[in-house]
Amino acid sequence: MITVSIVSHGHGALVGSLLTRLCALPLVESIIFTVNTPENLPSSSIHPKIRIIHNSLPKGYGQNHNAAFQHVKTPFFCILNPDISIITDPFPRLVEISKNQGFDLLAPVVADRNGIVQDSARHFPTLLSLARKLLSGHPGITTAKPENDLLDSDWLAGMFMFFKTEFFARLSGFDERYFLYYEDVDICRRLRRQGGRLRQVLDLTVIHDARRDSRRKLKFAVMHARSAARFLLSR
Repeated sequence: MITVSIVSHGHGALVGSLLTRLCALPLVESIIFTVNTPENLPSSSIHPKIRIIHNSLPKGYGQNHNAAFQHVKTPFFCILNPDISIITDPFPRLVEISKNQGFDLLAPVVADRNGIVQDSARHFPTLLSLARKLLSGHPGITTAKPENDLLDSDWLAGMFMFFKTEFFARLSGFDERYFLYYEDVDICRRLRRQGGRLRQVLDLTVIHDARRDSRRKLKFAVMHARSAARFLLSR
């Protein structure tokens, strides 16, 4: 019923634990595990549910998940960061909501290991909101009021995105001109423009061991700024 796409960049034990957990979940039919840079694979990557893709050269976020999507034969397609931890199986609830209420993209609440909820459901960025974030640290979290444990948000962050396969195909996947950052913002904007519906599910939570490289390394900060500029200029 569900195909999961994971891309590892030397995540080692983190991705090994996630693969073990996913293989045990009954609704997960297939896992596309992309090794973006050379690494020693965890033993858990050898499993009938797992197809491994080795890249000869590193690819961007969108390009990797688009390539994984070519192998999808299930009605749902879930994109997960390798540093996500799943405590309680979220998939029965996500499938139920998507089927019964007609949503095309869903995501759980994302918290860090201390239980602090992360800013994974936000308003679309504008030049003004980005300047405000730079100056004050304001994250642009959505201010919509939830209904029945579902939160309407402009966009959902890419560490966990649960798509209807047919709608991901209609969007032609991610825009590969974004090598890293803002692919998730862009695809949510295109989804909404094509009549798609998305929500964050407030009674589901996963754990994210975030690295936040763009806040610590100049190369990633520059990449982040370029992606933001592309998004703003493509309106």
